[in-house]
Amino acid sequence: MYSLARPFLFSFDAERAHGLGLSALELAYRTGASSLLTRRIKPMPTPAFGLSFPNPVGLAAGLDKNGEHIDALFALGFGFVEIGTVTPRPQAGNPQPRLFRLRDQLAIINRMGFNNDGVDALVRNVERSRKRTGLLGINIGKNKDTPNENALDDYQHCLERVYPLADYITVNISSPNTAGLRELQEEQALRQLIGSLRESQEKLSAQHGKRVPMLVKVAPDLNDRDIDAAARVLTELTVDGVIATNTTVARPLLEDVAAARETGGLSGAPLMGQSTLVLRRLRARLPEAIPLIGVGGILSGADAVAKMSAGASLVQCYTGLVYRGPELIGECVEAIRRRREAPSRGAVAPL
Repeated sequence: MYSLARPFLFSFDAERAHGLGLSALELAYRTGASSLLTRRIKPMPTPAFGLSFPNPVGLAAGLDKNGEHIDALFALGFGFVEIGTVTPRPQAGNPQPRLFRLRDQLAIINRMGFNNDGVDALVRNVERSRKRTGLLGINIGKNKDTPNENALDDYQHCLERVYPLADYITVNISSPNTAGLRELQEEQALRQLIGSLRESQEKLSAQHGKRVPMLVKVAPDLNDRDIDAAARVLTELTVDGVIATNTTVARPLLEDVAAARETGGLSGAPLMGQSTLVLRRLRARLPEAIPLIGVGGILSGADAVAKMSAGASLVQCYTGLVYRGPELIGECVEAIRRRREAPSRGAVAPL
């Protein structure tokens, strides 16, 4: 069905199509038609972060920033859905246009800028959701006008507000679309911010009688030395997990593509190699007790398997969903299932 709808959606500018797509998804859910969009996905319990995920394929943050379509997204078969990025106060984000398709390259460039309705609105939406069939992640950030020296206040406020509702929480310090945000990935800034949030996490755990895992999402544009420094800090602070990676400001092999000159973060097929290299290096430098989520460039089941082979425990997609539709979810789950079952049959997992 998505293959029929995609030409219609692609006839609109990318941000309008984004809104129309979510509205159609919500309508399909409310009319019981979600099953027409995706195949039935058999459970594939996957442990990570002390949680059990129904299957290892999730939705990356950014598609549903305000948590307005949680039930409809779970109805597609995701094992987990990550909403956000959310900030303490509502903000409009960057001026439009700010979302661009690179159709031939199966890619997207965005410079959205954490546009969202604020954490209080997100909390209300999460409280209204009723039919989660998987785990819910909430991705938190800082407001654009909050200077980095006060960033902890924003992250702490969001952490406290979403803690009772989330199955896990992601600290987003890697979006390229909020000026100066990536400076928080530098070793000393990272140690101060995540160290303080870890202390808050432990206090909230005692207060609420449950421990909600806290993950850190990193950029694909870190050099080897920065990756090693980040791994060292995150190991020292015993974070629960890492998401590798966000979008990239690089333009790999896109020199002759006019749309690639737009500023913002690139996602989709061209990001696959770069994000997987970062994932692999992090896996080699983090203890096994810190699982990784692989995201960036997954447009097929083979791509999902490649992320798992590079050290991911779970994977997420977003741009692949735009180009392939919900069928990508089941394809990725089944490809990972074949990889998992292959050793027991003495076979090599198909790529």
